[in-house]
Amino acid sequence: MGKIIFRLIGALILLIGVILIYDARIITKKMFGFGDQNEATSGFKILGAIISIIGSIIIYFC
Repeated sequence: MGKIIFRLIGALILLIGVILIYDARIITKKMFGFGDQNEATSGFKILGAIISIIGSIIIYFC
């Protein structure tokens, strides 16, 4: 039962990371001005990649 819960949490974390990667431009248009969009977009993509790796590690080891 515990493995299922950890895999579900890992899948949700992985999903959040993938959403951050693909929707980074849309998210930054809502939050930042025009000058900061490129830097914030690359930051969100890097953060999404790190979050996706963490989620996949949780799924793999549990």
